[in-house]
Amino acid sequence: MQAEITILGSGTSMGVPTLGCDCRVCTSPDPRDRRTRPSIAVQWNGNCVLVDTGPDFRQQALREKIARVDGVLYTHSHADHILGLDDLRPLSFGRQSHIPLYADDSAAAVIERVFDYTFDANALYPTRARVEMHRLGEQAEIQGLVFRRIPLIHGRIEVAGFRFGGAAYLTDMNRIPESSLPLLQNLDVAILDALRITPHSSHFTLEEAIEAVRLLNPRRAFFTHMSHEVHHADVSGLLPAPIQLAYDGLRIPFEI
Repeated sequence: MQAEITILGSGTSMGVPTLGCDCRVCTSPDPRDRRTRPSIAVQWNGNCVLVDTGPDFRQQALREKIARVDGVLYTHSHADHILGLDDLRPLSFGRQSHIPLYADDSAAAVIERVFDYTFDANALYPTRARVEMHRLGEQAEIQGLVFRRIPLIHGRIEVAGFRFGGAAYLTDMNRIPESSLPLLQNLDVAILDALRITPHSSHFTLEEAIEAVRLLNPRRAFFTHMSHEVHHADVSGLLPAPIQLAYDGLRIPFEI
């Protein structure tokens, strides 16, 4: 069955352009160098599942004309991955059931605390988002598609990546545990964190991401969660096959 991934945002937590910066990338006229906070939409047969709802979700949804959301999977609870949750409100009002959200115990607890006016059983806010939190186990099935949780290491914490069909979304990490490698075999599409050129304590550098692609050996690979150290035109020409830089609005077809 044919499906499509849309890169809603390919940037890092501060976005590109970064506030207060006038570097070559932040002032670039190339639209591929304008990166909102990281997120994807997976669409098939009229269904739409999001991975993360960052602070830029409203503008991303308007840009991509997203009018329906069938579920949201959360990788972890950092601000650049959760703060757009409230913008699910208008997309939840016309549904017969609440939009299901899936997050690990720790991430779910933070999301429920930050958005207590949405999740508190005694909340009085009449137009709160009609969403329902589910604790994420090994996998979640949404509209018939299975999203398998892939444990990743992000600095000192474990976060979730996801595999669905022949594709995997692996953002915010600096290590793939050995135990996760069997879950990432025979990939058609791998989308990986590649923050910047210089080292970082909780993200892959470009070189580390390239090595991860060699290890996973997908047929196609795309780098995301990129900072203003990554100039799209310059870096694209240096990447070995089958790697490409993602950009906001990129659509990636794949089979499920």
